[in-house]
Amino acid sequence: MEDTNRLAPPQMVQGDPRTLTLLDVNARFLPHEQFRQLVANIERDGHLTSTPLVWNDTVSGRLVVLSGNHRTLAAIEAGLEQIWWMQIDEPLPRQRQIALQLSHNAIAGQDDPAVLKELYDELENVEWRQYTGLDDKTLDLLEKVDVASLGEANLDFASVQFMFLPDELERAEAAFDAARSTAAADQRWVAGLKQYEPVLDALETSRAAYKIGNSATALGVILAVFERHLDQLADGWFDAASGEPSRNGTAPLETVFGVRVIPVETAVAIRAVIDRMVQQGTVPEKEPWRVLDVLASNSASLNSVRSTSSTEVSAEHGR
Repeated sequence: MEDTNRLAPPQMVQGDPRTLTLLDVNARFLPHEQFRQLVANIERDGHLTSTPLVWNDTVSGRLVVLSGNHRTLAAIEAGLEQIWWMQIDEPLPRQRQIALQLSHNAIAGQDDPAVLKELYDELENVEWRQYTGLDDKTLDLLEKVDVASLGEANLDFASVQFMFLPDELERAEAAFDAARSTAAADQRWVAGLKQYEPVLDALETSRAAYKIGNSATALGVILAVFERHLDQLADGWFDAASGEPSRNGTAPLETVFGVRVIPVETAVAIRAVIDRMVQQGTVPEKEPWRVLDVLASNSASLNSVRSTSSTEVSAEHGR
């Protein structure tokens, strides 16, 4: 079946840029400094290095520049008598004209800073560096780039961005902080692409379960489930089979208790016990958590006494 929305291939046309009609309303703007640089580059090259897209409006007799208005205007200012452009001759409804204009402006790639710096550093001639049109802001960012670092352009990756409302953001940050406390982490995480699909599946399940349309809210539900299972993160430091630590270092308290906060009344009672033990010299002042060592030791001793008593009672009954 033929696609009725498909355009016929445009033809390459050469002509005077002054015969072209520029858009009255153009969403794409170019700062003055960049426009002057564009004019200088065209004067140097003697021609355009990329072609505008032009629509031949046979009803009005105008050749309308849908994309490349700044290049056309710069070519005129640079004094070019002839330029090449791609020309669409078939009728275009107003909606299609706007869609073409916006798509040419919006669909563009992004520079990998590390690769951009590497290429820029290869330019030894000052004039060629000026030719690139990179401004001071971009150059300042390039100076901060470590070329040896991992470049996203060299990875097969997908990115997901979430936007939270203020109350959702607070809960999300708290949950992420709890997750980060199990290991050192940066603000940006790189994971295997195979983990991408499970994340989307989890979001879809969350949305379906609670009839949620917003992905950030769905993520909030996932984080709430995570909060309720903090104790399962103990697998990162505890071997349940042997009852021994599986690694050295420290462990987050929330993975021990399964919660990140406790009632104020409980905190006050624990604080009083800590203060008393510090005053007695039972635990060091700078290591109040050693109270848990004392509690664990006392509990082990109590269990040992109970075990011994049970053994003695059994032996008595056996006589």
